Amino acid sequence: MTSNATQVGAKIVVIGGGTGSFTLLSGLKNYTNHLTAIVNMADDGGSTGVLRDELGALPPGDVRQCLVALSESPRVRDLFNYRFSEGTFEGHAFGNIFLSALEQMTGSFAEAIDVADEVLNVRGKVLPVTLDNVRLIIKQRNAPDLIGQSSIHTATFSKNEQRPSLAYDGIATISADAKTAILEADMVVIAPGDIYGSLGPALIVDGMREALQETEAKIVYVCNLVTKPGQTDGFKVHDFADEIERFVGAKVLDVVLFNTEQPDAALLEK
Repeated sequence: MTSNATQVGAKIVVIGGGTGSFTLLSGLKNYTNHLTAIVNMADDGGSTGVLRDELGALPPGDVRQCLVALSESPRVRDLFNYRFSEGTFEGHAFGNIFLSALEQMTGSFAEAIDVADEVLNVRGKVLPVTLDNVRLIIKQRNAPDLIGQSSIHTATFSKNEQRPSLAYDGIATISADAKTAILEADMVVIAPGDIYGSLGPALIVDGMREALQETEAKIVYVCNLVTKPGQTDGFKVHDFADEIERFVGAKVLDVVLFNTEQPDAALLEK
């Protein structure tokens, strides 16, 4: 795994996956070179879903995004994000195929990430939250269970019903490297992102609660800028923070960072 000769700045661990972590890591790497991204491993949609189904691979998509965010090689970064627009590989990101191929070749997803670290000249580390190959289950009180992270994107949770609970279809245990990173951190940052599809799946793995309770790091949650229609309508900042701690199973947040400005019209329309 890539390491720096001189570590500068605080030891910061970012927990999440996808766009939220990508954005945070892209900014934080300007202030410290001691960054670790811990990535949720529940993704099973799009290119990642095909690779999981056809190869039995662990989900590479969110890991790829975090590797790209920490990369110091612009051309290779663009290559890893390149997505085929036609042919057999239509819809696949090159980086997803690269990581899955390495996993097949080495028999280890962790080793695949190590090689990608070298190729991308990554500043920091990217760690899967778990190395167990499991599927997410979303449980609702008065509706059938939803199986798979991808099924949650179009789901609607009634405001009048209990908020959904998350589980896995098998045992998902926090990886040893992820736990060590949390215990040794100066600050742990929970990234903004999809509460039920991205953050919750990272926080419910066995051992995460204990790691967050044991660490001496300040634990910061960066709250989402906007709500998600059908799922977090009407949420205030404290509702997001409450959900984070519900998934952890303990009161662990020291700081919540949130925006007080109105998003611009283009973002609201999106």
